[in-house]
Amino acid sequence: MQSHLIFRKSSYSQGTTENCVEVADLPAGGAAVRDTQNRELGHLEVPAAEWTALLRAATRS
Repeated sequence: MQSHLIFRKSSYSQGTTENCVEVADLPAGGAAVRDTQNRELGHLEVPAAEWTALLRAATRS
């Protein structure tokens, strides 16, 4: 688990609610994703190819 990641809230988060997902860019590409309410549980690292596929699929919806 990498501790130097800089997480940001999803642009779809509303106001100051804690019901959101946070994302950080990984140094080698891809992204780290975590739940705002459960930061202490860590994050999920998604390789660049899979992250790109997810974003493409989400923007088509």
